[in-house]
Amino acid sequence: MDPVLSSVRLAVREAVHTLTSSDDGGCIFSTLGSLKRYLGETENPALPGEQEEFARVHFSAFLRCLVSKLSPDWLELLPDGQLEELWASFFLEGPADQAFLVLMEALEGTPGPSFHVMKMARLLARFLSEGRMAAVMEGQCRQQTELAFPLHQEALLIRVVGLPDRLGNCLQHENLAEFFPQNYFPLLGEEAVRVLQVVVDSLRGGLDCSVSFVSQVLGKACVYGRQKEILGVLVPRLTALTQGSCLWQRVCWRLVEGVPDRAMEAVLTGLVEAAPGPEVLSRLLGNLVVKSKKAQFVMTRKLLFLQYRYTTPVLQSLLGYLAKDSQRRPLLLQALKELLETWGSSSAVRHAPLPQQCYVSKAVLICLAHLGDAELRGSRDELLASLMAGVKCRLDSSLPAVRRLGMIVAEVASARIHPEGPPLKFQYEEDELSCELLALATAQPAADGPSEAGSSVAPVAAETPDKQTEDRGVPQARPQGSDSELDSDDEFVPYDMSGDQELKSGKVPMYIRDCVEALTTSEDWEYWEAALRALERLVFRSPAATREVSVELAKVLLHLEEKTSVVGFEGLRQRALVAVTVTDPARVAEYLTSQFYAINYSLRQRMDILDVLALAAQELSRPGRLGRASQCGSLGPTCQPGGTAAPTWRAVVDERIRRKTRRFSKGSPRRGPAGSPNQFDSVAGYFFFPLIQGFDRPLVTFDLLGDDQLVLGRLAHTLGVLMYLAVNTTVAVPMGKALLEFVWALRFHGDSYVRRGLLSAVSSVLLGVPAARLWEDLPDELLEARAWLAGVAETDPDEDCRMLAVKALLLLEKLKDKLLPLSS
Repeated sequence: MDPVLSSVRLAVREAVHTLTSSDDGGCIFSTLGSLKRYLGETENPALPGEQEEFARVHFSAFLRCLVSKLSPDWLELLPDGQLEELWASFFLEGPADQAFLVLMEALEGTPGPSFHVMKMARLLARFLSEGRMAAVMEGQCRQQTELAFPLHQEALLIRVVGLPDRLGNCLQHENLAEFFPQNYFPLLGEEAVRVLQVVVDSLRGGLDCSVSFVSQVLGKACVYGRQKEILGVLVPRLTALTQGSCLWQRVCWRLVEGVPDRAMEAVLTGLVEAAPGPEVLSRLLGNLVVKSKKAQFVMTRKLLFLQYRYTTPVLQSLLGYLAKDSQRRPLLLQALKELLETWGSSSAVRHAPLPQQCYVSKAVLICLAHLGDAELRGSRDELLASLMAGVKCRLDSSLPAVRRLGMIVAEVASARIHPEGPPLKFQYEEDELSCELLALATAQPAADGPSEAGSSVAPVAAETPDKQTEDRGVPQARPQGSDSELDSDDEFVPYDMSGDQELKSGKVPMYIRDCVEALTTSEDWEYWEAALRALERLVFRSPAATREVSVELAKVLLHLEEKTSVVGFEGLRQRALVAVTVTDPARVAEYLTSQFYAINYSLRQRMDILDVLALAAQELSRPGRLGRASQCGSLGPTCQPGGTAAPTWRAVVDERIRRKTRRFSKGSPRRGPAGSPNQFDSVAGYFFFPLIQGFDRPLVTFDLLGDDQLVLGRLAHTLGVLMYLAVNTTVAVPMGKALLEFVWALRFHGDSYVRRGLLSAVSSVLLGVPAARLWEDLPDELLEARAWLAGVAETDPDEDCRMLAVKALLLLEKLKDKLLPLSS
């Protein structure tokens, strides 16, 4: 037997015997002190072979013996904590990996918080604060591959990353702040940077090292969902260290390449979110997407197509990273092709939520900004085909946001893909999203350094204040011999012309029939405009005369076209139609609903019919409508637009009395609205049933179940409005039943705008039909609707549809809770 090995074994055996049998504090202290020479921390250290044997064979067993002796009485064998400090030094100065495993094993093996557990927990907190976790990882990085123990590394990995969860279960309410995830994982990131610094120093000294264990720690921490905590520390430090250092960059590349495939997605998503730009991301990842199939799938497929929660700067960093290197640029072109193919898919337009469509559109524009004309020229036909297919699908959509998205992307992409061809131009309203998309389209690829962009802007910014100062401080010299000073009118105050009105030379019609004649036959355009502007007032002033020509007048207004540039033409025409419908609701509503399904009408006219019916029903159902209408009609000339009604003598007298009267207390100055019957009650059927009965009959130029889904969605919304306005009317129950049948027939429609209208209609039924009649007359329909609403709230791709379904479910639950006490 080797005498060196036998002497180490005998020394450890004697020390264990002394610890287990002796109660003499001095003897125990001297025994532990003699063993510290095997840690190399004393003035007379043991030989290297003895230290290696002690660390490799005996250290873990000896630490377990120390843990077993931990008790209040044992620690008090020597005063001033001398024994406790010597006891803790073996854990803090010996091999860090074995000490860490023994500490975790002791904590997990002792049930519940106790003196023993809390002492070990505080020792572990001290272990972490003194940087021993870096020693744990550093020891694994220095081991050669053939000398590493996979089971030992796996046990270390599980406990290093799972320390907060394990100690939280063990310590429960007595847990220490150092073990909280928000504190532990940033510390782990700092320790990882220290380990990487040791690796870099070793490589510079010609020694071999591996970062595989650090890669596994990083991957497992990200899989646990702690990307922000650990990468929030790691990325800023590595960003600074890789600036101008090729060795640090290669270490970072190896660090990410060593991440296991199962953790690659979590690490890459965290890095893309944490990196401040494509330049930093390129330094940290290198050509990882070219070397690793998993990384390529995550960066070019998962983050672009399957997830859309990332912000625009993150998307710019990702695609800018692909554009930074010539080996990665083919992946950027391939990503653009797949993005445009998805963007042009009609199924994606129908089923993808709007935020995802915006995300894909932004990605397309960023790719186009990074790719050059030569790269796009080779794939022009393929890209244009996908682009045109997507434009057609989006322009056919019922949602204005989707249509606007198609217009913007079509304009920008067509100009980039085929600059020689005719440009596409659309008219759309600018909003925040459109401005952001246009800014992405005009953005150029990021420069290698920030100084280039700053230098081009700085001179202009520097010159501007000087120029303004010069203009303010030095008066401009006037040319000699000019009369500019004498002709100046700056001292005059401008006259207020805000209340002026344009003088009209023509007459204003005074009767309804004059307006009808003017709108149909007159060639005097001023008289034609005056008739259109006066029509609403004349209708309310002369209801009897209006009823004589109501249908004819509605026909004229429905077919009326703007022959001159009349300001607010659509509003004037719509208000006049609403006034005619309100004045003679039964006949005009019957005419309008019959024309809705007639041939030779444009989609605009059909939607105008729906708008007029909804506005007229709203006016008819408003309390006190008749009083206001008769008042406006009785005022005569004082009710003209732009004029102010002259105060009557009664109002003048009341105002004088109010000023001269002192009151010690005042009640409510306003009276509640006077009760009045719902005028929509008697005519609701004329508005509702003709609209709902013909939706499934296609015409030559009009097919609600086909391409005219925009009008179908508007029809569903209008029917819901009519149902809501018919609340507590006698016809509300049959209207609700018919509307639920309409909804049930179209509940699986592919267009989200139509589904929104159907869900709004369901809510209108729940609000418009009395609760008792709902459960008595429509129990089967409500059960079916509840199951459908639950499915929509859970699985519908459109966010607004899900929200409307949840609101309808809440209404249904309120109705049920309201009726349950009555039934019991």
